[in-house]
Amino acid sequence: MQLPQLRMQSQTAQLGMDISPPVQSIEQPAAQLDLQQPAAEMYINRISTRLTIDQTAAWESMGIKSAFRSIEENAAQAYQDVLAGMERRSFEGDELMRIENGGNVIANQAERNGEDPIYDFNIGFIPPNFSVKIHFTPGQLNIQWKTNQVINQTRPQKPIIDYQKGDITYRMKQHPSLKIDVVNLP
Repeated sequence: MQLPQLRMQSQTAQLGMDISPPVQSIEQPAAQLDLQQPAAEMYINRISTRLTIDQTAAWESMGIKSAFRSIEENAAQAYQDVLAGMERRSFEGDELMRIENGGNVIANQAERNGEDPIYDFNIGFIPPNFSVKIHFTPGQLNIQWKTNQVINQTRPQKPIIDYQKGDITYRMKQHPSLKIDVVNLP
């Protein structure tokens, strides 16, 4: 015997989605650079080195003199010679004035005036040692710096952001169904 049967046939629901993805774009404009670097300032103060060499005494000891100096020395020597001559003549005149005191005054004067003078001499170096005068003044150098800061007036730019949101659409791809059949009914 056949019994009645229930037959069920079902179909599940299926959902479908249509997705349009979001679109995002970011653009970064370059910053507007405005940098200025003022030049550093340098101050230099210099006092020159000075070297003085005076060799006048060395040249004069060798007999090489300027005309002015030679005339000056000769004039001074002539003046001294005149004074010495005046002194000698005055002394001799005084001796002759006292001739009555006795003695051989004229012969003594003739003997003194007829003799060659005695010159003193010694070993000497021409030019003499340390006759060249050297004077040195060292120089000075003073350097000062003044640095200047960078002037930064850079303006950053904000990013340009463009965003389009996505979209999702839901739909039924397959509707659910349930079919029930009775089989073997009498």
